[in-house]
Amino acid sequence: MKEVKLPLKQRQRSRLTTEVAPLFPRQKMRILITTGIFPPDIGGPATYVPQIACALTERGHQVCVVTLSDNLKHDDRRYPFCVVRLPRRQPKPWRQLRTIATFLRLGQDADVLFVNGLALEAVAANFLLRKPLVMKVVGDLAWERATTKGWTSDDFETFQQKRYGFRVEVLKSLRAWWTRQADRVIVPSRYLARWVARWGVPEGRIEVVYNALEPMDGIEPVPVPLQTPLKAVTVGRLVPLKRVDGILEAIAQIPELGLVVVGDGPERARLERRAASLGVSERVYFAGRRSRKETLNLMAACDIFVLNSTHEGLPHVVLEAMALGLPVVATAVGGTPEVVRDGETGVLVDAENGCLASVLQALARDVGRRTRLGQNAKRWASKRFDVVAMLDETERVLKEARSLS
Repeated sequence: MKEVKLPLKQRQRSRLTTEVAPLFPRQKMRILITTGIFPPDIGGPATYVPQIACALTERGHQVCVVTLSDNLKHDDRRYPFCVVRLPRRQPKPWRQLRTIATFLRLGQDADVLFVNGLALEAVAANFLLRKPLVMKVVGDLAWERATTKGWTSDDFETFQQKRYGFRVEVLKSLRAWWTRQADRVIVPSRYLARWVARWGVPEGRIEVVYNALEPMDGIEPVPVPLQTPLKAVTVGRLVPLKRVDGILEAIAQIPELGLVVVGDGPERARLERRAASLGVSERVYFAGRRSRKETLNLMAACDIFVLNSTHEGLPHVVLEAMALGLPVVATAVGGTPEVVRDGETGVLVDAENGCLASVLQALARDVGRRTRLGQNAKRWASKRFDVVAMLDETERVLKEARSLS
């Protein structure tokens, strides 16, 4: 088998001890996983990728993760798999070329590529590699980018069905094209599976695999610098589609409720100004970007979890909130209704009718209901989102893809 000489920095953070060692020793599958975010980043892929990579490694597969990173000096020796970090902050064309070159180098000895981000670069590299490719799709990157750039203010479903100007249509076509190049597409909800099929992906290639929860061992509430008797928490990248401003406007009407905002992003400065203009700055704690454990500790210190997004594929952070026993208040969008049972494990609100404040106020003033919803959520999440089931299904899809080569 071909051997790969690792760069010095990679050797230092790799678990390999020899100067020249095979990146993918021959046993079971050799899997190259690509992702745009990885711890200490937060977000769905940053939680899912280390989880699935560790689990696959424990089953004897050889895994290498390639990710973008703001800091290349993280000590990744704690992971039982190889982690290769590429600098995120460089001119995009150069970054894309460097990423493609890395995929070409590391993918030569892989049996299958598992794409969780950097899809365009992975598909481009695979034109030369000709490897089986499995792609996980958790949303619509075209819609997210068009929304962030201000090219559209339409919701997710409208965006899928409406025609736009040249640059947006190019973006939509490109997203559909690279998704169709996958041998298998994994989605975390039935809702998202329906839309991916409309991008031209044959239904026989689409697999619904629900995300799973990691054990919550060692999670303890931590002090939160808010004086309010009750605290809500929201977690995620601070971008327009998360609509954290709507949560700020809601708590402005509920004096006894504070808000913990975990995450960072381009909206943070605007949201801090909005909190000041609403007169709730003392009731809002912008915690910034945190590790997964720090995030869960902050969540455990709160009383209600809130998600006010205009779209979600299937939000992993909602599953974590449920596992912690928090009652969830979330917009009834995307795959969220598949995991939040309205009135049983949480409360679903219409994304457009502005009832978030009244729902939060009613829940804040009814401790019995909060307790019942939280307990139901914890029981249901522990039964439904089992790690073994998720791993079995993912491993099966990867093996089926490999068998196509």
